Amino acid sequence: MEAMKAKDPVRLSALRNAKKYIIEAKTAGPGITELPDADVLKILTKLAKQGTDSAAIFTEQHRPELAAEELAQVAVYQEFLPKPLTDEELTAEVKAIIAETGAASAKEMGKVMGVASKRLVGRVDGKELSAKVRELLA
Repeated sequence: MEAMKAKDPVRLSALRNAKKYIIEAKTAGPGITELPDADVLKILTKLAKQGTDSAAIFTEQHRPELAAEELAQVAVYQEFLPKPLTDEELTAEVKAIIAETGAASAKEMGKVMGVASKRLVGRVDGKELSAKVRELLA
């Protein structure tokens, strides 16, 4: 409502897009009345990543106006996402998860990734998390 009253088309478009994906997720399965926060974070993270990727493509194609619009929408999504982890915080979290799961080698990476991806949803990119887990298990 605030975005409509303020006549902010970028924010309004981003919020409507997020709402659309959240409603689709709620109606995807029978008996889903409330969507868990973790699922909403996944949706917002996905939208932010897609927007960033689209902006990079638009920049490569010399379309700065479209890239700026995508990045503005990404900024709206990021308002609702938790603060991303720094490299030091990520290392500490992954070390704690490795100790918790008792993983000792790279063969047990899947066990660590399962716990880490659920615990750190929305706070770190999957590729970055995978690289850090691989580094610490090696």
